[in-house]
Amino acid sequence: MFYREAGQFKASYAADQAIFPLRQDQWGVALMLLVALVVFPAFGNEYFFQAILIPVMIFSLAAIGLNILTGYCGQLSLGTGGFMAVGAVACYKLTTGFPELDFIIVLLLSGVITALVGLLFGVPSLRIKGFYLAVATLAAQFFLSWLFNKVAWFQNYTPSGTITMPPRDVFGITITGAEADAMHRYVFCLVFVAVLAMAAKNLVRGPIGRSWMAIRDMDIAAELIGFRPFQTKLLAFSVSSFYVGVAGAMALSLWLGSVETAEAFDINVSFQVLFMIIIGGLGSMLGSFLGAAFIVLTPIMLTNVMVGGLGLQAVTAKHFEFMLFGGLIIFFLIVEPHGMARLWQIIKEKLRMWPFPH
Repeated sequence: MFYREAGQFKASYAADQAIFPLRQDQWGVALMLLVALVVFPAFGNEYFFQAILIPVMIFSLAAIGLNILTGYCGQLSLGTGGFMAVGAVACYKLTTGFPELDFIIVLLLSGVITALVGLLFGVPSLRIKGFYLAVATLAAQFFLSWLFNKVAWFQNYTPSGTITMPPRDVFGITITGAEADAMHRYVFCLVFVAVLAMAAKNLVRGPIGRSWMAIRDMDIAAELIGFRPFQTKLLAFSVSSFYVGVAGAMALSLWLGSVETAEAFDINVSFQVLFMIIIGGLGSMLGSFLGAAFIVLTPIMLTNVMVGGLGLQAVTAKHFEFMLFGGLIIFFLIVEPHGMARLWQIIKEKLRMWPFPH
């Protein structure tokens, strides 16, 4: 079988613990990156970039952020949409207030500002957990939406209450604004998300990630063996908020262009990202990408099949979408809590053992 490690020997502990220990995995990832960086830009059209690829990349980054907090540290959050709004508003204010600032620095600073806001709402996590922590983060969602809607300073006192991203260049190529090419925005988004995803993957594989997982599995036992719950949870909130904030900044600048923050990043976005990590897989970087792709692509496919193919009404397709998502969430929570990422892992394990029983 093609997926075997026969003849691939590990000479060190580092080689055995590599992110992609098998040569087939390395080739597979290299092939996917080649397709994403070469084939898609060469043959994709504006709809393909704007409606599919860019949203998948942005929601994947937001799902990584929530997965760090919920999947790895075990702290349930329903305020993802509010923290994405913080990142979007921070990106807008930094861009309009400091037009000479490099756009990459603007994105990173937007994440840092969101991380600081996440620290404030992460303080109650020492005393409360589970349902009560979810309610506290839900309150953060509503408070942030109200704040950005009522305080006109965040929109630079625009009468409409919307924020619009001005044109910005990266390495001499315009990637924001109405005149930016969708392919350029997609390539920048892909590279930026890939770098941050690799950073997150290495973070959760190290001592910090192990401390998060210890708190997730049993916080009292983790404290007894030397972990500090308060600092560990706060770090998880800040890192998670950083990723979510960068995703919000990218959603404004590279995808939507102009938004009203209270509507574009409402509670529905928070539930959407939560569904992504449940369906994709809790505690899995791959699951963040799989869940984001599934949540973004499924409504498009259902609309094309049910409305375009079967001639049903759009509202019927929307209702079927809700039923499908609800059924899948129940299915994965009961049958496979680790989601689609675990199913892919099982398939790979069977391929490595085939044709022998496993």
